[in-house]
Amino acid sequence: MKTAQSFFLFSSYYIIGDKMKVVISAGGTGGHIYPALAIIDKIKEKEPNSEFLYIGTTNRMEKDIIPEKGIPYFGINVSGLSRKLTFKNFKSIANFIKGISKCKKEIKKFNPDIVIGAGGYVTAPVIIAAKKSGYKTLVHEQNSILGLSNKILLKYTDTLCTSFETMKVANVKCVYTGNPASESIISKKPYDKKEFGLSKSKKLVLIVMGSLGSSTVNEVLKGTLNKFDKKYEVVIVTGKNYYEEFNKLERGKNVFVFPYIDDLSRLMKVTDVLVTRAGATTLSEIMVTKTPSILVPSPYVTENHQFKNAMYLVNKKAGVLLEEKNLTLVNKINELINDPNKCLDIKDNLENIGKKNSATLIYNEIKELTNDK
Repeated sequence: MKTAQSFFLFSSYYIIGDKMKVVISAGGTGGHIYPALAIIDKIKEKEPNSEFLYIGTTNRMEKDIIPEKGIPYFGINVSGLSRKLTFKNFKSIANFIKGISKCKKEIKKFNPDIVIGAGGYVTAPVIIAAKKSGYKTLVHEQNSILGLSNKILLKYTDTLCTSFETMKVANVKCVYTGNPASESIISKKPYDKKEFGLSKSKKLVLIVMGSLGSSTVNEVLKGTLNKFDKKYEVVIVTGKNYYEEFNKLERGKNVFVFPYIDDLSRLMKVTDVLVTRAGATTLSEIMVTKTPSILVPSPYVTENHQFKNAMYLVNKKAGVLLEEKNLTLVNKINELINDPNKCLDIKDNLENIGKKNSATLIYNEIKELTNDK
């Protein structure tokens, strides 16, 4: 009887759930914001009555995205440091210190069970303020190497969740969970190709260089619009700033140009070859959708982390590397799409890497920390 009662209590705890209070911070790019939202969604799924406070910047994209989703938002004026010694850096440091003080007040007022950082420089003052105020902290690192903010935060972090099993960090509990943004993709319905004017019978190449596009890659693409093999169709997502220019250019009938595609992972599910940057969230989507991909790492990011992200897949024979300095796009696409055995091998290798339940694993780590309070 006791066993049955214990099982009921355990089940009620995890299925019905308590009310959790969570402060979460992430900012700057979708690669940080959407994993944070995935964590929020998972907590809401497990514990519907939970309360949230999102701390972000006053001038980056999260200030619009988060309030639109009905999540209480508090903005602080912080910015990243320049690598050169400038007056702007002194101002950034002053704002950083002020940010810690403001976060302490807001966090104490909200009195959360846990404070979570999901990347971007805004997370640093939030996690520092939380730890100094005696709250449990969890940090998620999306990339294959620690970002600058997360390096600073190690001594203020109770649990570090990582997207790549290759990341090992000393002196902090380090748990390989994968990227939480990937879990929701599994249940998403693939797009019907007809929605984009595409043929059901032809293979599809999808080219996308992030939501904003890439000026350097787009310059190369302009010269290829009539060079793609007619055996397959090509969708190019230019980014909103480049669409008008692209749309005026002459191109093959098998080439389709869009400024932006919402919920791109749904199109990835019907894509035969993807050409893309190597951001952490993109890689997690590739692992879940098992899309054979040509990875073009951005050379303009901190510590060349996209190259290191790409090499994680390349070393496991789960992706193809194409560096921006040698953009032989058409040749590389033809080489991969005309090699069905290689594409199948890549799909098989993608099946064996990555986590398919990342948000749930992070939720479990959150529960472990909050149960220790």
